[in-house]
Parts: sequence; C-alpha cells; structure tokens
Amino acid sequence: MTAKSSTLTVEQALAAVLAGVVPIAETERVGLMQAAGRVLTTPLAATVTQPPFTASAMDGYAVRAADVGPLPVSLRLIGSSAAGHAFDHAIGPGEAVRIFTGAALPPGADAIIIQENTKRDGETVTIIDGQIDPEYVRPRGGDFRQGDAILPAGRVLSPRDVTIAAAMGHAHVNVRRRPTVAILATGDELVLPGETPRADQIVCSNPFGVAALAAGAGAVPEFLGIAADTRDSLTSHISRAAGADILVTLGGASVGDHDLVGPVLRDHGLALSFWKIAMRPGKPLMFGTLEAQRVLGLPGNPVSSLITARLFLVPLILALTGRPPQSDTALTAKVMSALSANGPRAHYMRARSRRAEDGTMEVMPVRSQDSSLLSPLVDADCLIVRPIGAPAVGAGQSVPIIPLDL
Repeated sequence: MTAKSSTLTVEQALAAVLAGVVPIAETERVGLMQAAGRVLTTPLAATVTQPPFTASAMDGYAVRAADVGPLPVSLRLIGSSAAGHAFDHAIGPGEAVRIFTGAALPPGADAIIIQENTKRDGETVTIIDGQIDPEYVRPRGGDFRQGDAILPAGRVLSPRDVTIAAAMGHAHVNVRRRPTVAILATGDELVLPGETPRADQIVCSNPFGVAALAAGAGAVPEFLGIAADTRDSLTSHISRAAGADILVTLGGASVGDHDLVGPVLRDHGLALSFWKIAMRPGKPLMFGTLEAQRVLGLPGNPVSSLITARLFLVPLILALTGRPPQSDTALTAKVMSALSANGPRAHYMRARSRRAEDGTMEVMPVRSQDSSLLSPLVDADCLIVRPIGAPAVGAGQSVPIIPLDL
C-alpha cells in the first residue's frame, strides 16, 4: 500500500480524488416524476407542435380583422369557443364567435377583440373601443414545432426542463445512472439512533448526514451499518460494498492502535493515494481506489465527517454524474467580526450568512468552532474558508465562503 507521505493541501487532495474520474456511462429510462436533477443522455426533440392550434390569449370575441372598420361596429354572434371545446364552423363576413383564453380560433377568424371593448345585446356584439392587437392571438407553433430539438444531452434537468419535456410529449427520458455510495460507520463505541448506549458509547450520527449530502448531490446512498473494531467485522461489512461506485468509511482511518480500516482495505487491494490533509476540521482523511471503486475514509468526528463529505464526496459525485462542478470558491461575503491569522492548516469555519439591506452578503462565525460540538451546526449555513497562513482580517472585509447546503 503506497501513498503520499506528506500532508496534502485541500486543493491537492481534491485534485487527487477527482483525477481520472469520468461520468458513469450506464443510462436508465425514468418517468418525468423522477427526472428532476438527473442528467439527460439523449437529446429531446418535440413530438408535438405547441400550441397545436391558433389560440386566443384573452377572453373576448373572435372576428375577421376585415370586419373591424371605423367604430362602433356590430357583428352577429354565431357561437362560442372554449378551451377543449372548439367552435368547428367557419366564421363569415359580419360574424363573431365568443371566445375564452386558450380556446382555438374558429376557421376564418384572424383577430381577437377583448370583451372590455365590446357591448353585447342578445345575438349582437358591438365593438365600441380599442384596436386589434396581434398579441391577443397565439399562433400555431409559436412556442415550438414538432421536431424542434430543445433539450440537449448532458443537461441537468431542472423543474423547468421537466415541464418542457412534458409539453414536448415525452413521458419518459433517458438519464445517466446515479452513482451508488456505500456508507460504513466503524467503532465499538457506536450505537444506532433509537438504541440505548452504554455508559462508554455514543449515538452514531455521521452516516445520516453524509447520506443526505450524497443524495442531494445526485447519488443513491446505502448504509452498511456499524462495523466493530475487529478485522472480521470490517472485512464482512466492506465486502458488502462490492459493486458500489464509492465506498465511504466513517472513523478508524487514522493510525492509532484501533484504527483498522486502512489495513483491512489494504487486504482487499486498496491502492492508497493519501491519508491526511492540511485542513481543520478533518485532517485524517483517506482516499484510494479498489479497482474501479473509489474509497473515501472520512473522520469519525461528526463535524469533520460532514465538512469533509461536503468538500470531497459531493464533488466526486458530481463528477461521476457528469454535472458541472460547483463554483464554491467564487462566493464571498463580508465578515462581521475580526478573524485572527490562520496557521498551517486551512480552516473551514462554520458560519451563518445573511443578505444585508444593501444587497451584499454578510457572514458571522457561529458561537464555537470546537469540532466536537454538533449543536452549532444548527446555526450554520456556510463555511468561511481560511487558507493556510491567511493573515488576520478585520470586520467588514471580504472572505471566501462555501454553502453547506446543496
């Protein structure tokens, strides 16, 4: 098992995690209700024309423009046209049809007079005011026509895209398979939520936040349970991760006497890339590959686990799904309190952001940066990034931030 012996920067570690990653090639066909957020693999062209007929954009009367001369003008009412209930007969000289928004214009009609500009008396409608407005008529194919290519392959389908796909006549779409993420917690000190811990145990919380991040990034998480601090238990649990695109282990990846994750993974054939990085919280981070499977060993500390998952697991999932990387480093905010100079490890400070009255983004560190405390995360929605050796900054200066939520 070989690995870089020196401690990597966050940037170097992320580059190593993403090196050689290509989007998953397998595709699957899903219904539109499951399509949002998925990556389209086959371009979509319209199977229908929209609108399929010339329609009214207003409530009023369908008329022939040639009949609307100097006002007032009286026309004979011969029927009505509503959405889904078209008037099938042609309109002739001196005739009008009552029409409602979304309804098809009858044959022969080429203009709409809105109802506010008319007065009706029985079967006669008199146009008393206004002019013909072409925007009151929606021409057939004014949105798109059958065969128009609208959604390209590689597009991450938004709710808007799903709406357009449905309007184009597609009930199903071809999308890239979502990566699977097997998540394994380790440690004799852990029990599942709902179980009663012994006096020397704690409740296992890491897998649930990591799984939520994985799902939010577009993956399918699978929780493998809690492995005991024995080779046999770790071997059994790790074997169950076969077939997953990513294996995430939580805890046990350092170099202590009870940290067996690395040695057991080595027995499985892990090609180790690195096992520590210059960041806090989260120094004991491991990454390697088991053949095609990528393995991330996250710290057992819940805060460190969540932050390293946000910084490394999320970009890895995005790369595997073919989604564009997030431009986290482009975000800045004015810090509302002074920050001291940083040391030899990049510091990812939990913080709360807000929009000021002038529209600028402001950020304030939460009450404690102790990585053993989970409760301050309730108040945090972002991370303030303090690079290695960053000088002190005063209140009101700009600092880079990374959103915690996807």
